[in-house]
Amino acid sequence: MTTPLCLSLALLLDALMGEPGWLWSRLPHPAVLMGRAVAALDRRLNHHALSDAARRARGVLALVLLVAGAGLLGWCLALGGPVVEILGAAVLLAQRSLVDHVRAVADGLRQGLPEGRRAVSMIVSRDTTDMDAPRIARSAIESAAENLSDGVVAPAFWFLLGGLPGILIYKVVNTADSMIGYRTPRHEAFGWAAARFDDLLNLAPSRLTALMIAIGARRRLPLADIVADARGHKSPNAGWPEATMARVLDVALAGPRSYDGQMRDLAWVNPDGRREIGAADVEAAISCLWATWAVGLLLVFVLVLV
Repeated sequence: MTTPLCLSLALLLDALMGEPGWLWSRLPHPAVLMGRAVAALDRRLNHHALSDAARRARGVLALVLLVAGAGLLGWCLALGGPVVEILGAAVLLAQRSLVDHVRAVADGLRQGLPEGRRAVSMIVSRDTTDMDAPRIARSAIESAAENLSDGVVAPAFWFLLGGLPGILIYKVVNTADSMIGYRTPRHEAFGWAAARFDDLLNLAPSRLTALMIAIGARRRLPLADIVADARGHKSPNAGWPEATMARVLDVALAGPRSYDGQMRDLAWVNPDGRREIGAADVEAAISCLWATWAVGLLLVFVLVLV
């Protein structure tokens, strides 16, 4: 069975089944295991008494260990044949899970601000306590766009190129970036390698995601404006799907927000878009997620035929 065929079946399985609660209530999810591995290396290798140079070197070592371990595990699992590959890829894809989390924000907003804030706090790291409805909706749409790339397109892309080793390496690097890839006193040096490698692994998938969003919307979009917003974004990759989805939905995203009690004056994405948005716009983003997923599935089917 070819890799594209395995991926197409994995995409369908993930979309239909999502995250089976009965299974992950009994076994640790692979993402949890990856997080434990990253945390263990952080505790053992990242000591405050070390110089920044030593911390950076140890961060490189941690990344090498994570990549080597994930690649070896993926190679061993792939020996189990196509069924193991399909199930493994389906577990590591997150389309259905992403849709469910974003839909929870729309449902919460319809119930009231407290429920909307509670739901959005599950998918963003910014402060949510004082968010109004438009900020909740913006946060959910931004998370939908970014995680469409990180959680669906990029894992599928690296599975196509490298099978189970490829997708596992991508996921462990992405997990490491989400845990230690921050410019904090503890992690700026130690997490440098993980953050930079994650940027590299997402370089092509983020731009591919933007293209797929545009194709799924079946609209001509202002490419120059999307490129300008993407280049002005705080992330070298997340701005591409965000800027594209913002124009598909005709909404303004990003802008000022609070992290750990500190306001950050970030640039707007699609600043001329609508800013008074709510649950209906979050639901429109969900439709965009499914349209993009369908484009991806079609592209994989083409590869199967080729």
